[in-house]
Amino acid sequence: MIFIPLILAHLLGDFIFQPNSWVADKERKKAASPYLYLHILIHTILVFLFLWDVNLWWIALTVGVTHFIIDWVKLHYQTPKTKRTWFFLDQFLHIIVIGAISVWYFPFFKWEDFFNDHTLKLLTALIFLTIPSSILIKTLISIWTPVTVEHSKLQTESLVNAGKYIGILERLLVFVFIVVNHWEGVGFMIAAKSVFRFSDLAEAKQRKLTEYVLIGTLLSFGIAVLTGILVKI
Repeated sequence: MIFIPLILAHLLGDFIFQPNSWVADKERKKAASPYLYLHILIHTILVFLFLWDVNLWWIALTVGVTHFIIDWVKLHYQTPKTKRTWFFLDQFLHIIVIGAISVWYFPFFKWEDFFNDHTLKLLTALIFLTIPSSILIKTLISIWTPVTVEHSKLQTESLVNAGKYIGILERLLVFVFIVVNHWEGVGFMIAAKSVFRFSDLAEAKQRKLTEYVLIGTLLSFGIAVLTGILVKI
């Protein structure tokens, strides 16, 4: 399959061979920026080099044209507030194009090779360990939510929704460690989180807060471990 060479060409073209000065110039001048066309040319050349087959010229051309269209739309419609959203949408669309070309080039592709019972079970587990698990844990421990000090340094220096995203990342990492049979990684995660949270909890000087965080952490790790074990059955 040609998916990996196309992804490699995309990573090099979009991140390695595109300086920040080019990005700034494109955002300022949009379609009038010469770096937009140089960027597309580099992508097209990289695809052609990695495929190294004259008969596949149409793939390099397709990647170049679709990349230009996606980038042009992003540059014209993104705003400072939506820049982050457009970045992920831009990358998602590029990968979709690469995937579609790979499927078209590989005529023996079968959906059941990718969307079978095992992959669906993995996908279900991964989705469950994100927002659904966060809501479940929050609901379970809501009866023990401690009264926080409004002017506490711990509260004012905390990032918005940081706890939720930290929990999601730790559950996903624990799940991966279990699926690949590296349980020692789970111990490393627990030790690392304990070290980073110790100073915060000590500074808070609230026993209820310490117990609240401990219950949430144990629930988070427990759910991830149980999900990993169920997937492996």
